[in-house]
Amino acid sequence: MLYHTKEDLLNDLKGVIDIQKNGAIKIIDKDALRNKKIDNIIYNAVFNKESTIKEASRWLIRNAGNKLGIVSSSIQSLYEAMGKKEYKGFTVPAINIRGLTYDVSRSIFRAAKKNHVGAFIFEIARSEIGYTDQRPAEYMAAILAAAIKEGYEGPLFIQGDHFQINAKKYEKDKNAEINTVKGLMKEAIEAGFYNIDIDTSTLVDLNKPNLTEQQRLNFEFAAEFTAYIRSLEPKGITVSVGGEIGEVGKKNSTVEELRAFMDGYNTTLDMKGKGLKGISKLSVQTGTSHGGVPLPDGTIAKVKLDFETLKNLSRVARDEYGLSGAVQHGASTLPPDAFDKFPETGTAEVHLATEFQNMIYDSSVFPQDFKKEIYDFLKNHPDIKKEWKEGDTEEQFFYKVRKNGFGPFKERFWSLPSEVRKKIGEELEVKFEFLFKKLNVIHSKEIINKTIKPVEVVLPNPPNLA
Repeated sequence: MLYHTKEDLLNDLKGVIDIQKNGAIKIIDKDALRNKKIDNIIYNAVFNKESTIKEASRWLIRNAGNKLGIVSSSIQSLYEAMGKKEYKGFTVPAINIRGLTYDVSRSIFRAAKKNHVGAFIFEIARSEIGYTDQRPAEYMAAILAAAIKEGYEGPLFIQGDHFQINAKKYEKDKNAEINTVKGLMKEAIEAGFYNIDIDTSTLVDLNKPNLTEQQRLNFEFAAEFTAYIRSLEPKGITVSVGGEIGEVGKKNSTVEELRAFMDGYNTTLDMKGKGLKGISKLSVQTGTSHGGVPLPDGTIAKVKLDFETLKNLSRVARDEYGLSGAVQHGASTLPPDAFDKFPETGTAEVHLATEFQNMIYDSSVFPQDFKKEIYDFLKNHPDIKKEWKEGDTEEQFFYKVRKNGFGPFKERFWSLPSEVRKKIGEELEVKFEFLFKKLNVIHSKEIINKTIKPVEVVLPNPPNLA
């Protein structure tokens, strides 16, 4: 049900949430909020055409989350403890959700509750924000609403993934591209993203004469963006910032590149301001590509991931620079027996995305007529069909571009029959449970409770909502 006025929203919440004149809220009936109201509030937070109602719905979800002990947090203090080797033997999964965000998040929370998992991250990349049509405030609201629905409590880690300088746009207009990335960082932090992965590895120039010069633009802009993030932090919060030395899908990273980046980064950051906190982790390239490499029949080519390199990079990151370790991207489509190697190699964090998208599209309950409609749209879209490379089969084309279906068909995905969404959610829950076990984050809730002290950020009150 869409609310037509703010009065509709307030009337629907009578006896469930009381909003004080000073903007404080009191939850009167937690069960009614979970079981009867939250589905409707989040629907309005995403799809209401009236911006004031949409913003009020998001504001309510953020505040209700705080009241229920679901607080968006930075993972910084855990990563600092990992850098000091106080905790080891697990790898934190960072999960990108491109579609069915509310339902997929619910399945993650169910798997986490069942296994007492606290060390996991939700994230969305700059590119995904565009093609999935999910701005940071919307993404945050959907995840918080899912946590409320599933009765999850504790710190939540929401991350901006690949907040990236686009090399072509940078070449065309350097200042405009830098300001675009800074604008996204500001928007994300205001939405409650307290973990941000800077990706300026797109500016690495391997034609330069030495490693420092190859990495120079990368570490200089990473330091500039870190300082900018520090200037935006809410009181009491240190945003966990990540850097990146090797572009995913390109050549494998080396220990020498890591040192060149870190030494240059630390020196440059020190010039930006004494005592500024640096990055807590470093993304590297060890043989994967985002989404995997589709074969002519649409299946994925087996990847030979260089775990020895990953182990060495993580060790040097910790021993020499006090970081939590290396971060692996593009891992969701790896074979099942690969995942327990990440904790063994000391990998701090692993990014997972495409496989969950695949499971949605390829589920036996996903409506085939809807799938055909999406594929027809992709095949006929003037910009998307340009990605059909010569020699690619239709299966390869659709595999590579179907991520672009989530934005234009977002409400249709959200409104799939409840039995379809329930079945897909159950399939995903099994997958997340498998990953939590392989990455050894079972019972990590206790570690999170010891290392993370959630800080509630006071939100500005939407006008006339009280």
